[in-house]
Amino acid sequence: MKFIFGIGMLSICFAFFNCKKEPTTPNIVDGQKQDIVTLDSLKSYATVRLETDLNHLSDKEKAMIVIFIEASQIMDELFWYEAYGDKEELLSKVSGATRNYVEINYGPWDRLDNMNPFIKGFGPKPLGANFYPLDMTIEEFEKANLPDGKNQYNFVRRNKDGTLYTIPYHVHFKDQISKAAGLLRKAATFAEDEGLKIYLETRANALETDQYFESDIAWMNMKTNRLDFVIGPIETYEDQLFGYKAAHEAYVLVKDMEWSKKLEKFAKFLPELQRNLPVADQFKTESPGTDSDLNAYDVVYYAGDCNAGGKTIAINLPNDERVQLEKGTRRLQLKNAMRAKFDKIMVPIADVLIDKSQRQHVRFDAFFANVMFHEVAHGLGIKNTVNGKGTVREALKEQQSHLEEGKADILGLYMVNQLLQKGELEGKKEDFMVTFLAGIFRSVRFGASAHGSANMICFNYFEERGAFKRTNDGTYIVDFAKMESAMNGLSELILTLQGNGDYEGVKKLTEQKGSISSELQKDLDKLKSAGIPDDIIFEQGVKVLGL
Repeated sequence: MKFIFGIGMLSICFAFFNCKKEPTTPNIVDGQKQDIVTLDSLKSYATVRLETDLNHLSDKEKAMIVIFIEASQIMDELFWYEAYGDKEELLSKVSGATRNYVEINYGPWDRLDNMNPFIKGFGPKPLGANFYPLDMTIEEFEKANLPDGKNQYNFVRRNKDGTLYTIPYHVHFKDQISKAAGLLRKAATFAEDEGLKIYLETRANALETDQYFESDIAWMNMKTNRLDFVIGPIETYEDQLFGYKAAHEAYVLVKDMEWSKKLEKFAKFLPELQRNLPVADQFKTESPGTDSDLNAYDVVYYAGDCNAGGKTIAINLPNDERVQLEKGTRRLQLKNAMRAKFDKIMVPIADVLIDKSQRQHVRFDAFFANVMFHEVAHGLGIKNTVNGKGTVREALKEQQSHLEEGKADILGLYMVNQLLQKGELEGKKEDFMVTFLAGIFRSVRFGASAHGSANMICFNYFEERGAFKRTNDGTYIVDFAKMESAMNGLSELILTLQGNGDYEGVKKLTEQKGSISSELQKDLDKLKSAGIPDDIIFEQGVKVLGL
């Protein structure tokens, strides 16, 4: 079926099937055709056409977009394997709306409902997705002492004798990677911007070797490009077992030159904001790279990891700590996707859960800034532990992703507050804070994802410190002074946990504050009753763009 623009629960039917190829997902139980879980448990999505004005682009740039989309579709196939296993085996046994819902989630587990299976017969999603053997235990992995076991760009597999070994992505996906790299090199021949040309050539080499440092530097050096293409294995959210393995994805982007110009000035404040962080000096000794920049884009194609379940509306890359310390990061604001979520989700949520006296403070410019500075804030804080435990990523393992998202959330708000005090940002503090709270209500519906857990920790921490109060009619009012105090307290807590590489401390924080209370759940249920979508999906591609 085709999704229409609007809100509606997906009706699902499905045929019983088995998965046979190894390694893939656990077999479902034998038996006759079964029903899915109740429709009430499924998430709703509003459909958005990913379009933008391409009239200012040259014919060569338009040709590049077509090539980028073709390469993105390869990343989509690779992510299917990483997230689930045998895509065709699964899709051949489902049809209609069932197939659509499986495709949204890249498997039979609902990404906005704590990865619960929405097809009966499937158990929980393997924490290691398809990056590791399904029967591998944490203890077995650690005892194996694999030289490249923690490498982001390989699979762990089992030999016939039962021992574990690793295989690099570029070897396992040899044919697909060769084709994708060829497409990047072809696109480079059309590139009129020298920085983009160098990036595409080095990124093609990176895909074929799983060595991404040079291409990350080339990407950071791009300044005048009107097109951008993020492609490769990037985020480690899909690996819930250790948080080691990166998953493939792609974004095709058209820069909004006017909006990007407006954002240029904020990157220069990063060193000062780092020095002023509300935490002990030992946790802010690192200096963010000064080449960091901010840009606004319209995204015209999503594929792979970023297209699964809840959709990304801003990007902060590269993730390589070496690049971040040398060059900083680039923050890409996906303006058209952001606007769609604000109009279709944020505003309706505010109308239900924000007190009438403060609803006027929920504004798109505040939402845009909060999201933007969330991405900027990834570059603040500390990347290497202060006590010899290695990088924060290594020390915190699977606890790293959600804590890092929580850091970015709270330091993003901190940055907004600092820039408002300096007179460098337009707007009212009240707008940013109330919009921030409305944003929490939007994100906690992502379940136990990194962003969902991060927002629940923030919500519960803020609630304990009186940053907002719940009225008798179930709406929420922000106490602006207490929210500022809570913001500083949570910033200090998260930065300290990261700097100390305190795995047990993060785990305890998540267990205590990472869950939705029964009272909040009742309020969130009002959003479902009001027919507010949980997220968005896209009509996208060459035909949608008229190419």
